[in-house]
Amino acid sequence: MKSRLFLVFSMLAVVSGSAAAPGDDYTAPRTEYGQPDFQGVWNFSSNTPLQRPENLGDKEFFTPEEIATRREQTVAATETGVDSGDGVGAYNTFWFEMAGRGDNYRTSLITYPRNGRFPGAVEGVQAITGGLGDDVIGTRPVRFSVGGIAKDGPEDRGLSERCLVGFNAGPPFIPSGYNNNVQIFQSRDNIVIMTEMVHDARIVSLDRSAHVDDNIRLWSGDSRGYWEGDTLVVETRNFNDLTQSFGSFGAAPLGTAYDKFLTERFTRIDEYTLNYEFTIEDPSTFTDKISVLVPMAKVDGLLYEYACHEGNYGLLNTLRGARQEERDLLAAEGSQ
Repeated sequence: MKSRLFLVFSMLAVVSGSAAAPGDDYTAPRTEYGQPDFQGVWNFSSNTPLQRPENLGDKEFFTPEEIATRREQTVAATETGVDSGDGVGAYNTFWFEMAGRGDNYRTSLITYPRNGRFPGAVEGVQAITGGLGDDVIGTRPVRFSVGGIAKDGPEDRGLSERCLVGFNAGPPFIPSGYNNNVQIFQSRDNIVIMTEMVHDARIVSLDRSAHVDDNIRLWSGDSRGYWEGDTLVVETRNFNDLTQSFGSFGAAPLGTAYDKFLTERFTRIDEYTLNYEFTIEDPSTFTDKISVLVPMAKVDGLLYEYACHEGNYGLLNTLRGARQEERDLLAAEGSQ
């Protein structure tokens, strides 16, 4: 375990820099259509928090010395947890993607607002956060990804448990514990962005056509793209109101995505790094826009099917277990 962790964080030290930026002499390879070639599998794991810790104030970047210290502290804390004998918990460190990707000394993935934190919420916007613990108080529809509000039926469970939306599938893409991979396919007139989590394939038209009618609402919105130099710009609107607007683990997702407008920018800055930047504008949820930068790393491998579907045993057994608990409770009451 110690040698594996040392390797992971040594790799992190090598690839980390002050900020992900294209080299002056780098030109992205081209497809047969003359477009920058983004094809392949990309990983967007990160050990940089989405929000900047409040105690860091306006500090935008760590120094190399601070990065080294944080790496040592993380390795020590992880090894202590592995050897403590406190039980298995949820997942152990074998399953988590812990290393950062790309050149990123940032103290937060959020680049705007300047304090690296979410802007204020619009007054009256609802926030409900699920999780791996007990069910939370709420009503249908359940708009968060993980956890649930009850176990009376599948409609009480989170979107990822129902295999509707992966918890890091986006759009936009937010680094999470694992399966932070996307595969990009290109043709002259379309880009396909396929996520590992719940294997969703988003087809982005490049023909400058108009978005679908406002009455047509989709889980992942309606995406249209265009080239701005060597940067692919993807604009997405027409989200439905069955997901929350934006959030992450550790930051309560808010509102609904109904009025959300998302702009994503993909730029290949070297052979192994794709800068992924996005901006969210949602005046029904937030008082200001939110911009985020996530470096993606090229993966020399394949993207395998994440076989989450409507017949998954996890959801069936969750409901089955709840029915058994109810029978046991009735039996106990009847014997008194």
